[in-house]
Amino acid sequence: MPRRKDLYSAQEAARALGISLDTLRRWDRTGRIRTERDAANRRVVRASELQRLRGNGDEALSARNRFTGVVRSVEIEGLLAQVEIDLTEPARAVAIITREAAEELGLEEGMRATAVVKATSVMVER
Repeated sequence: MPRRKDLYSAQEAARALGISLDTLRRWDRTGRIRTERDAANRRVVRASELQRLRGNGDEALSARNRFTGVVRSVEIEGLLAQVEIDLTEPARAVAIITREAAEELGLEEGMRATAVVKATSVMVER
């Protein structure tokens, strides 16, 4: 059984969180993420810190397809909102959700979000 990795490079951590390396550095400077330095003075992030930032992961959804990324845009018109998410993989997901749901989630450009795919629907969670 493979041993779980405890320390991640800044690049690996940024990819796991669905943010850019520049954003991770900015978060480090502002105290939003706790990093350490390795022997070569490079930023490293503990697995426990990544888990803290990702949340508890205990959501009770039957959907298995989850794609985490960064909100690229939120376009609200009438009762609907179109949310575009740049995924950590080289792809992008677009979901049409209600305006109420977009406002309830507090979606804004640049924030982390997850596209949850079930059948032909795409839901958004934060």
